[in-house]
Amino acid sequence: MDLYALLRPALGLLSPERAHELALAALRRGLVPPAAKGGGDDDPVLATTVWGLSFPNPVGLAAGFDKNAEALDALLGLGFGFVEAGTVTPRPQPGNPKPRLFRLEEDEAVINRFGFNSQGLAPFVYRLGRRRAAGGAGIVGANVGKNKDTQDASEDYAAGIAATCRLADYLVCNISSPNTPGLRALQARVEMETLIARAIAVRDAAIPDPARRPPLLVKVAPDLDDKGLSDVAAVALETKVDGLIMGNTTLSRPASLKSAFKGEAGGLSGKPLFSLSTERLAALYQITGGRIPLVGVGGIASGADAYAKIRAGASLVQIYSAMVFGGPHLVGRIKADLAKCLKADGFSSVSAAVGAGLR
Repeated sequence: MDLYALLRPALGLLSPERAHELALAALRRGLVPPAAKGGGDDDPVLATTVWGLSFPNPVGLAAGFDKNAEALDALLGLGFGFVEAGTVTPRPQPGNPKPRLFRLEEDEAVINRFGFNSQGLAPFVYRLGRRRAAGGAGIVGANVGKNKDTQDASEDYAAGIAATCRLADYLVCNISSPNTPGLRALQARVEMETLIARAIAVRDAAIPDPARRPPLLVKVAPDLDDKGLSDVAAVALETKVDGLIMGNTTLSRPASLKSAFKGEAGGLSGKPLFSLSTERLAALYQITGGRIPLVGVGGIASGADAYAKIRAGASLVQIYSAMVFGGPHLVGRIKADLAKCLKADGFSSVSAAVGAGLR
């Protein structure tokens, strides 16, 4: 039994948000069990290149864990192939009232309604800049959003991109959180086209050399129907956005949920999201014809889950909620099992397996 398994009952006595704060504080202070540090041991079969970036493995940490870019190197030290900081808003905002995070223990799921709680761009950019100046290794993404009271959403996304584009390895416009009123309306064709075209223009103006520009991705919801997916794909291909992340949390509630918290408002993540998010990922891959790299997120808790996302069209995958139940050692287990899955099916690389389940 690992240390996290021993501590889990005690952590369960804390509110979920307090437990998360303590975990982040421990990481900032370097209080990570040596056995949980999974960097440098990756099987060569896991190495992959996307957008010209060399990932040691395709398993990343999704946005939401380190909203304010406070523990990036410690998180990379757990063995992630990349870490996504944010979502950050231009101005500080407290988010929604507490309690706003709920563990659904029986379902291995989480519901949150944080509402983009953020310290704002100033400390976020300071930490990214300090890390870059120190020569920090590893791939780090910056996930940007809008303040709740901003009327012109494109202003906030433009500000986020302008502030982070020289400091992050890739950028993400999060237009799919269900906890900021009106945000998901930005996934509509005209609204998304306007917003993304401006974000790309801001990035390109800030970094004239195309070879030095970080790729820009858009994070979309697993609740999109086929028409919504088609609109997203069309805008992505027309604007030449670099990638799409499928997906965010879901507003749906599977009938299988058992926890007393299943009726809480907010976005559901974790194991019950796996089926929906993977089906929508496969649909998006088919609609785009594999012409744009996809990142698969939602319900991954094992190497087999990660492999299923890759076979459904994901070039990279991300986890978050499963760490609540599996602890920091989970990253290493997922990578080891994913390598076994790839080799068992005769794949010599991650890229060779992308979309294999749809061919």
